[in-house]
Parts: sequence; structure tokens; C-alpha cells
Amino acid sequence: MATDYGQSYGFLDEAPRRRRLPAGLRAPFEGRTWREFGYVLLSLPISIVLFTYAVTMVAIGAGLLVTFLGIPVLAAGLAGCRGFGAMERVRARGLLRLEVADPEPLRMRGSGFLAWMGAVLKSGTSWRTLLYSVIHLPWAVFSFVVAVSFWAYGWALLTYPLWFWLFPMYGGQDGLQLYGDGTHRIYLDNPFEIGVTALVGLLFTLATPWIVRALTMVDRVMVHGLLGPSRLATRVVELESDRGVVVDTAASDLRRIERDLHDGAQARLVALAMDLGLAKEKLAEDPEAAARMVDEAHGEVKTALQELRDLARGIHPAVLTDRGLDAALSAVASRCTVPVQVEVDLVERPAPAIEGIAYFTVSELLQNISKHARATWAAVDVWRVENRLMLQVVDNGVGGASTAAGSGLAGLAERLDAVDGILVVDSPVGGPTRVTAELPWRGERALG
Repeated sequence: MATDYGQSYGFLDEAPRRRRLPAGLRAPFEGRTWREFGYVLLSLPISIVLFTYAVTMVAIGAGLLVTFLGIPVLAAGLAGCRGFGAMERVRARGLLRLEVADPEPLRMRGSGFLAWMGAVLKSGTSWRTLLYSVIHLPWAVFSFVVAVSFWAYGWALLTYPLWFWLFPMYGGQDGLQLYGDGTHRIYLDNPFEIGVTALVGLLFTLATPWIVRALTMVDRVMVHGLLGPSRLATRVVELESDRGVVVDTAASDLRRIERDLHDGAQARLVALAMDLGLAKEKLAEDPEAAARMVDEAHGEVKTALQELRDLARGIHPAVLTDRGLDAALSAVASRCTVPVQVEVDLVERPAPAIEGIAYFTVSELLQNISKHARATWAAVDVWRVENRLMLQVVDNGVGGASTAAGSGLAGLAERLDAVDGILVVDSPVGGPTRVTAELPWRGERALG
């Protein structure tokens, strides 16, 4: 983009040179620096209002707890703190570019004022926003003083040569006074001292954005930790989402099994029953024709049994239950269209649920290799790292695989995510493709 800009406007070298300017020199003029400085300036008056409101309402509510009025006052104070918390999230989003999700809403049991009051008092969000309102004031005072002092002194010292020239001409000043008493005065009034002063001001000016950035980093932690959703609430949302994925996956698998049975083995068995009925009718009048029909029915029985075996193997193969992942994955690899090297390094077997998901994951990946990869070889590695079961499938195909929405890998990633698993796809165009999956480890029994 820089080249196009230069060609369009005739500045071939200016844009790259501007991009190569060190971050330390760009920082005082960047929009981020001014936004963060504005955030620090606004924090002091806002935190004073927050602190005053929170302490006043809590003090009044605590003082009135001997009467019934204390609880409503305390609930109103907490509700106000929640409102201020929402305002602070908006301010952090606008000035600090900090995306903080809204905390969990109030969970009211019933309706009416009493239910609302109980929900406010029981909500952890209410008490976290109260804590934020109280502890933010001392930090806001500290950050305001530090930021304004560095900013003011930095620019004042940096521009000292200008106003040294201005004030002696119009104000009769001898320069910047460092010390003075009844008999002695020390001024910065010669070229060397003026140059050193401007150099110190330059250092202050260049350091101020990074100091402000460090100060606002603490604000980011406070806003994210106290005004965002709690870890427990976030985990509950994740589990609810994962439960929905598991339910949808199970329903999809049931529909697939029903479809395979209806369109495959069931239809074949119905045709087989009809053929045997016709053979029974022809048995007396045309034994040879009946024998041919029975022979054809025998072939249909074998085909139906094979389809049922394939269907059962896709659900949970017997070899997986009896002999574990090594044997089951070797059986899957033998049906792949390319040679597959399988290596399973496990001292003990994982839990059946995790073992089944690992088997399904490798089966799907090998099917993708057979159908789409155009590879000549593949490899499957399974091992354990602490409390994680690791799976890796590699092939030398054409690459280009991704977990974009609508692809088979996207559904596989959702299935793994439902059990706190991870799917990582590294598949540049032209290959090779490396798919790594992580599953939580839950052991069952030692391998014999």
C-alpha cells in the first residue's frame, strides 16, 4: 500500500521513511497516546464522583440497617454502582480500545421490588463495581499527578529555548531559576544549560507516552477484572454453548444413523424379504429359478451385514473397546486410500468418551485425506502431554484446508471445543497439511 501511495502522489520514499520512524519518536504524536492521556485526565473527576457516591450510599445504608430502610438504600447504591460500571466500560472501550463484555444480568426469582432488591444484593457484579468505585480513586489521583507532571514538565523543558528567548525580551527574566534565596540565585541562561534543559525535556516528552501507557495498563486490568463478567459466569456461558453443540451433534449423528439405516440396510433387507417370498412361491413349480433367487438373496444378506458393520464401526467399533486406540486407528488407516503410518505412544488408555472422540477425529481427518488431499502418504501420531491427549495427522497433499464456516473441519472443531478440546490446522496452499488436535486427558486403566 505504501508503494501505491507513493506512485500516486509522487512520494516514493517518504511513506516508507515515515513507517520506519521508531516507535519511541512516534509515540508522543499517536492518537493512542492522546486517548490514553485523556482517559487519565477524565479518571480523576469521574473517580471522585464514583467514590463519593459509593461511600455515601454504603454508609447511609449501613447506618440504616437497624431499620428496614437500610437494605433498599444499599440496594439502590449497588444499582447505581452497576450503572457507573457500564459507563466505565463504555469509556474504556472508546479511549483505551478495551473490549469488555457486559457482566451477567440480574437473576431475579420472581417479580417486583423485593425480587429486584434481592437480586442486586446477591449479584457478585454489584459488589465488584462497588469495590472498583472505592479503590479507583487513589489510583486515579496517582496516575493523574504522574501523567500531568511528566507531560507538563516534558513539554515545558523541551520548549524552554523558545520561551527563554521570549521572556527576557518582554518580561526581563534571566532564565529558568533553579535556586534562589536572599543572596544567591541560579538561572539556566547560557546556551549549554539551555541545550541540556531542552534535551532533558525531550527525554521526558518521549518517555511520557510509555509512562501513561503503563498507568492505563493498570486501569485495563481493573476494568476487565472488576467490571467485566466473572470467570465463573464466563465458564457457565461456555458450558451452555458447549452443551448446545453436544446436543446438536448427537441429534445430527442420530439423523445420520437413521438415514443410513433407512436408505441402506433397511431397504436392502426389505428387498431381500420380497425376493425370498418370490423364491418360496417358485420353489414348487420352478426349483432352479428359486435356487437362483435364494443365491442372490444370500449375496444381499452379505452386503447388508457389511453395511451394518460399517455403520457400527462408524459409531463405536468393537476393536476400539477391546484393544484401544492403537489397534482401532490402525484399522482405520488400513482403509485409507494412501499409506498411513500410525504411532500411538500411550502408557494408559484415556476415558472411553475421550477415546471415542479421538477415534472419530482421526477417522474424519483420514476420510478428508482420501477424498480431497490428493496425497501419496500420511501419518498419525497420538501421545500424551501432562493432562492433554495430543493427536496429529499429517499428509503431503495439495493443502488449502481450513476451519472456515461450512467446512467439515469447522464441525470437527466445534465437536472438540464442546469437550474443551482444540483443533489447529496448518495447511498452506500446495501442502503439506498438518492438523493438530488437543483433548483433555482423563485416564481409565493401564495398558496391558
